[in-house]
Amino acid sequence: MIEVSYFAYLIIAIGMTGWVARTLSVNGEVFLIDCFGHDEVLARSTNHLLVVGFYLVNIGFILLTISLGAEPTTYAEAIRFVATKVGLAVLVLGCWHFFNMRAIALYGRKVGLWVRENKDVVAEV
Repeated sequence: MIEVSYFAYLIIAIGMTGWVARTLSVNGEVFLIDCFGHDEVLARSTNHLLVVGFYLVNIGFILLTISLGAEPTTYAEAIRFVATKVGLAVLVLGCWHFFNMRAIALYGRKVGLWVRENKDVVAEV
């Protein structure tokens, strides 16, 4: 029973992490391009680095939390076990997303302004 629960948890949580990372990467790129003064190379590079960090944090969290909680012995306990672990992983995914969005909102526009100002300086030289 426990092996099936672990397998279900890993498949669901890692699959969800991949789906969320892909969704955020595709849809966030436009936002990053705007934040970074329409510098697409910088935006794509930052987007890729955010995705890598997102995977590292979330997969690490998923793997570390697999040993938490009592091992299920019945089907009802197995469902609760998987649901609790997946729910916790979803909360971490959400918190990580809002942390990134907050950081980008705070610093991205400053970087964009800096990039725009320096492009004007470089264009004059």
